[in-house]
Amino acid sequence: MTDPDEDQPRMEYETAAPEVDERRLGDAERVAEALVFASAQPVSEAFIAERVAPGVDVPALMQKLKSDYAMRGVNLIQIEGAWAFRTAADLSFMIRRDENEVRKLSRAALEVLAIIAYHQPVTRAEIEDIRGVQTSRGTLDVLMEAGWVRFRGRRRTPGRPVTLGTTRDFLDHFGLEELRDLPGLEELKGAGLLSGRIPANFNIPSPLMSDELTEDEDPITQMDLEELGLLPPSGANSGD
Repeated sequence: MTDPDEDQPRMEYETAAPEVDERRLGDAERVAEALVFASAQPVSEAFIAERVAPGVDVPALMQKLKSDYAMRGVNLIQIEGAWAFRTAADLSFMIRRDENEVRKLSRAALEVLAIIAYHQPVTRAEIEDIRGVQTSRGTLDVLMEAGWVRFRGRRRTPGRPVTLGTTRDFLDHFGLEELRDLPGLEELKGAGLLSGRIPANFNIPSPLMSDELTEDEDPITQMDLEELGLLPPSGANSGD
């Protein structure tokens, strides 16, 4: 006959196990919250996963945290698979902005930024074709200095022109979780950003959903960066 007492330790362990799991998840939640709060940049799920207990479902954990903060003055938002705390959208107007914030963009810069956002990957020549006017290097420099535009790759066409795309900082600044959140044609009309007579064939393309290079793009190499003036020539000796 089995001794009833022999089952007691097993029963106690089974009762305690859920408490241990709940405590582990609670600790993981606190760690994730602290990591995002302490970072000036959006924090990736991979970075969080390396710092919480093994086996924790980080995507589910972050979605729970997002829900917990949904009605707070600060929201947890997802930006291209990374996470950041940001002021709730309906309260942002109350936050005093630093006078040294990126200066107001010119109309030309806004047009170029919009074209890059919706048409990326796009070359400078393609931007000029869409706008119907030349684009100065200064306009692109302003967008790159703001951290909103980057070189993506080089197009596999004669001359191998550089392709341009937006950055995670662009999404973060404009409160977008991903490019699919960019406003569509009707939203732009409703906001008064498209006025006057709109050509019958006017359309806004669906933006690229991935940062991966397309089939007609090659990656940017160190030689490309040197050619673009973003790095000193590899043969240069700073000690001379």
